[in-house]
Amino acid sequence: MYLHGLDTPIEYLKGVGPERAKSLKKELNIHIYEDLINHYPFRYIDRTEMHSVSQLTADSGVVQLIGKISNVDTVGEKRAKRLTAVFSDGTGVLNLVWFQGIKWVKPQITNSEKFLVYGKINAFKGRLTITHPEIEAVSAENASGLAKASLQPVYSTTDLLTRKGLHSKGIARLAKALMPIVDQSLKETLPATISEILKLGPRKVAIKNIHFPSDKIAYQKAQYYLKFEELFFIQIRLLKLKKNRQLKHKGFVFVEVGNYFKAYYNEILSFELTNAQKRVVKEIRKDLGSGKQMNRLLQGDVGSGKTVVSLLIMLIAIDNNFQAVLMAPTEILAQQHFKSLASDLEKVGVGCAILTGSTKQAERKIIHEELLSGKIKVIIGTHALIEDTVQFKNLGLIVIDEQHKFGVAQRAKLWAKNKNGIPHVLVMTATPIPRTLAMTLYGDLDTSIIDELPPGRKPVKTIHQYEKHRAKVFGFLKEQVDKGRQAYVVYPLIEESETLDYNYLMDGYESISRMFPLPEYKIGILHGRMKPEDKEIEMQKFARGETHIMVSTTVIEVGVNVPNSTIMVIENAEKFGLSQLHQLRGRVGRGAEQSFCILLSSYKLSLNAKVRLETMCRTNNGFEVAESDLKLRGPGDMMGTQQSGITDLKISNLVTDGKILGLAREMAQKILEEDPSLEKHPLLLNELQRKKKRFKNWSRIS
Repeated sequence: MYLHGLDTPIEYLKGVGPERAKSLKKELNIHIYEDLINHYPFRYIDRTEMHSVSQLTADSGVVQLIGKISNVDTVGEKRAKRLTAVFSDGTGVLNLVWFQGIKWVKPQITNSEKFLVYGKINAFKGRLTITHPEIEAVSAENASGLAKASLQPVYSTTDLLTRKGLHSKGIARLAKALMPIVDQSLKETLPATISEILKLGPRKVAIKNIHFPSDKIAYQKAQYYLKFEELFFIQIRLLKLKKNRQLKHKGFVFVEVGNYFKAYYNEILSFELTNAQKRVVKEIRKDLGSGKQMNRLLQGDVGSGKTVVSLLIMLIAIDNNFQAVLMAPTEILAQQHFKSLASDLEKVGVGCAILTGSTKQAERKIIHEELLSGKIKVIIGTHALIEDTVQFKNLGLIVIDEQHKFGVAQRAKLWAKNKNGIPHVLVMTATPIPRTLAMTLYGDLDTSIIDELPPGRKPVKTIHQYEKHRAKVFGFLKEQVDKGRQAYVVYPLIEESETLDYNYLMDGYESISRMFPLPEYKIGILHGRMKPEDKEIEMQKFARGETHIMVSTTVIEVGVNVPNSTIMVIENAEKFGLSQLHQLRGRVGRGAEQSFCILLSSYKLSLNAKVRLETMCRTNNGFEVAESDLKLRGPGDMMGTQQSGITDLKISNLVTDGKILGLAREMAQKILEEDPSLEKHPLLLNELQRKKKRFKNWSRIS
């Protein structure tokens, strides 16, 4: 028999044809034979265990039995019509019932044969019953063989494919037809040394046993092999990108820790850096003096002091006659950075400016000229910084805040701003990223973590209250405001509708205005429909203490730093994601006073919502919150649509497969240390190149 290779178009597989092929391509992205063998089952029906009726109870779940079927009868009319039968295996009897497919099931049943019966047990009127059981006639000769049958694969499919006969069993038949081709054509992808160390065995055995495992042990071995392989190729890809970048792009060498740095550190900095901050500064300084271009991810919770670290690093760049950029995703955040850094930079004689979408044309012209002449040494801004008209005398350092909000192409435009080399890049995020996700999304970056808060900071007390305690909550809020503190009341995005969000916010604003009347209390409002300049005015009033209560949507998630704000009430807290709740909570607790975050919710809480609120009340640790968020939402949702594709794993799970991921990264590092170009590993190099061509997302991983 002639066998096609695994790159054969799927329409040529027996049982597919042009019509079904069209649907497979559209619905499951299956274009060639290889795509089908990589469409793994998502669960298995365990047909390895045989039961007897005498053992069963109403809670036995899914069972498999061998015995006789008798008393087959069609009862009822129209919609109430059903097929009933009695099953007996010599140890007891139970009822079988079918409401659908009666005309196909009934002819299959004869009193003379034994049947293999498979289905879920339940109790109806005191009798054990299986509804819609799967049945299969068995002869005396093959009964014992069937009793030891393998795990049966269940494949994901769609309504359209099911209508065309490609339900789970239909896909299983196609996968079965490919197994001889797997035997003949499937190539190894992992180096023999890795397979030997991990005792993984041949790849074709793993593929066969993931689709049609002979037993649970065979399935577990196959699953481990394929998880390792998938994660290994992601890691080797990321680490090779990192190696190539280091070899290709020599970094500017910052050897001087000069007058600007020393003046700020010794005279302006009014507090002692935490040990974590000092450690991170050392890690970054080592990069800057290595001669390799730095690409480092700096993680730290809200308030952990990332901005101070970035300022110290910018001063090192300036000491070495380079300019620095700090790019933020929103105008509010860019303004916050500018206000917190500009005065300190001015004190040590460093020219600093801000450039955003709302910067007036006349100001832009001056900024462009002074950047080109080198008079402005630090520029802070938004996407406006990447415009072609923005040119530098000698850009040496790029600091990017909340990196996941920027695309690769946007960041690359900044890298191209120095014609003599690629500037060092420091990426900051206040969204703690679980280790497994960081290794997958940012695996080509070195990572630094600020894992302690400055001394004197009291952890925010987080309390969950139900709607019936609203009066008590706002009574407490009034107490805090009367003590001279400030408060946030945050409303969620109820629906993807600005009008509805606005109405909901305005209702809240009016009811709070009645509780806190003028002139004694001043209430501000902030939402996404406001003009940037109006938002800025409201935020500045709050920052100056002119507003007592800020009623807002999530716009304040990355708002200004107001140390006097000590209480936040989050309305309908169950409607927020975990990382968003944690980010919002970070707006309070910025001063020395005890701060509070009150999560107000309805009684109707899903299980996920309960876990989210319990997690918030239990811990202030951002990494613990992030791990919990990963378990609840999965990697794709956590990082947003910009990162989708990177974490669309076929078989691995970043929540549960951390150990395999760590091992895969370790093995990938070892290979690249010994063989950076993979010349000694042609199989590996070929597979990497093939994957890059076949899967577009691979070229965008970093």
